[in-house]
Amino acid sequence: MPLFFLIPLCTALATGYFFKKSTDEIAYLAGVFAAISLILSLVLAPWQIQFGLLIIVLIITNRLLQENESRQTEAIGKQPREIK
Repeated sequence: MPLFFLIPLCTALATGYFFKKSTDEIAYLAGVFAAISLILSLVLAPWQIQFGLLIIVLIITNRLLQENESRQTEAIGKQPREIK
């Protein structure tokens, strides 16, 4: 498994750290560069890592949707829908 995706990932982490510690205008440029590097590392990542991240995102999204729906039903007073 090629590990080329680690180069932009490490660059994104380093520039993200610089973005958090800096208060100058260069911090905004570092933040944009970190975002671009992170996206590039996700594109270059092997399919196993991309698939794992997709599963994690789907699980987290489903839980957040359930919490949001339960808050809405408490506010309105209706019965929640069943999730299949």
